[in-house]
Parts: sequence; structure tokens; C-alpha cells
Amino acid sequence: MSVQPAHSVFRRSADIPFGEKDFVRIAGFAKSEYGLNLEPAKKAMIHSRLGKRIVALGLEDFSAYHAYLCANLEEEGDHFISVLTTNVTHFFREQHHFTQLESEVLPPLIARARNRGRVRLWSAGCSSGQEPYSIAGSVLTLCPEAARLDIKILATDLDPFVLARAVEGSYPAEDCKTPPGDWEGRIFDPAERKKPVRRIRDDLRPLVTFRRLNINGSWPMPGLFDVIMCRNMAIYFDKPTQQTLWLRFAEKLPEAGMLFIGHSERVTGPAADLLETAGVTAYRKRPGTQPRTPQKPGKD
Repeated sequence: MSVQPAHSVFRRSADIPFGEKDFVRIAGFAKSEYGLNLEPAKKAMIHSRLGKRIVALGLEDFSAYHAYLCANLEEEGDHFISVLTTNVTHFFREQHHFTQLESEVLPPLIARARNRGRVRLWSAGCSSGQEPYSIAGSVLTLCPEAARLDIKILATDLDPFVLARAVEGSYPAEDCKTPPGDWEGRIFDPAERKKPVRRIRDDLRPLVTFRRLNINGSWPMPGLFDVIMCRNMAIYFDKPTQQTLWLRFAEKLPEAGMLFIGHSERVTGPAADLLETAGVTAYRKRPGTQPRTPQKPGKD
């Protein structure tokens, strides 16, 4: 009876050993390169997802994969981060945030834009685009002429594969669900309703710019953001990394700027001195707290 080689297509990822040393090596790499906190409870998930990648590459084991990853970081790092993060999102997720945006946060910002002012919003960890397009839908609902004003939405993510889908702006019909009510019309043309693949409204697209960004690396964006949404990203980080992130966000907000985070997340650490609770998992920059970075109108 012949034996299939290790790289055979019939090899199962579950058969690849994944010991404690393998876990420590992979977890250490994820933390040092991307700030991800891979806890021991996630060993089975890591084994399953990376094991499939090892089989696809025809490598022998996790030690060989780690060596390959280090030698081919620019290429393989994209796959590494993509398989280890879960991109669960949908349009107008956590609807209460968008209700607050439309009723409280956006009206004064739009008034400023109509008076030739600058408005910047940031969807950090935008995944496949549902969040920033939802923000754009809220903006256009209140300000149909937004594309002619100085209103811009930056959408960033580390995963290049989900970013490509976001830029395309096309979604299978089953991924286009929105909350009950008139929310659907904010992002989709009624003529698209019965199509198996639906495209984002053309008038939304100019408002959103997609960029790849490691949130734990440097931020090249000049100026401040009036609104930052970073929801369900910090759950991937340990507490010190989370607290550093909250502080960096706080320093990117002007006075009264808003930060929206995930339903299971809370701002802690030094940022709590700069941000005050302003709703359900919503925070406002406290009066009298001056940002370190000066705002530069019209420069980004």
C-alpha cells in the first residue's frame, strides 16, 4: 500500500500536530506583527484555520509554516491575518449608533459643511464595507448634496481581501439585510431589490475612501476626525493594547468628537479622562481636552 506524501491534496489539516511550542510561536508572531492577542482558548480555531493553509501550501508542519511566514511576510501575511480574524458585519449593525448619528451627531456637522467647513469620519476596521457605506447612507439621508461639500469618510482595514470586496461595493442579496423601516433605501436603489447581487448606490461611493491600515502601526492621516467608529476590533487585543488604542483615538478627536465602539467593549485606561459616555457604547471628547495633533482643514 502506497503512502501519500505530506503535501498530498488528501492530507487533512486535523492530522497536522499543533503543540504548545507551535501555539506560542504563532501567537507571538501575531502579537508582534499585528497586535493580535491569541489566547489558548483559540488553539482549536488556529489549528483548524492555519492547518488548512499549511495543506494548501504543501508544507510539513507548523514549524515549517512559521519559517515560511517569516520569509514571505508581505505575501503570506495577508493570508495569515485574513484566516485568523472574523469579519462578521452587516449594514446598519447596532442600529442605535446610526440613529444617534442621524438625530444628534451629524446635523451640526452637516451645518458646518454647508458653511464651507470640513467634516471627517473614520470607519476603523471596516471589513467588507458595510459599516462605512452605512455611515455614508446616513450622511446622504440628511445631506443629499454631501458629495459637493467637504465631507469625507475614511474606511480602513488590515485584511486586503475584505478591502477588495468593500471597494467593489457589490454584495449577494442575502448579505444586504437592513433593519426594519426605511434603512434599505439609504444604501440601495429600489431597482436593485430583486437582483441576486446588489450594488451600493452610485451617489454613496464618492464619499468613502478605502485604505489598508494596521491599526497598531503608524497612522499617516493628518488632521482630526469628528466621528470614529471602531466596533468589535479591540476584542482581538489584550488590555494594554486596547487602552493604547482608545487613547490614540481620543487624541484623534476634536472637542465633542464622537467615538463609537462595539457592544462588548468599554473605554478604560488613560482615555477615560478624555472621553465621557454619550450613549450606548458611544463616547464624546470631553470639553477642555486639547488634542496633540492640530486640525488641518482641507488637507486630508
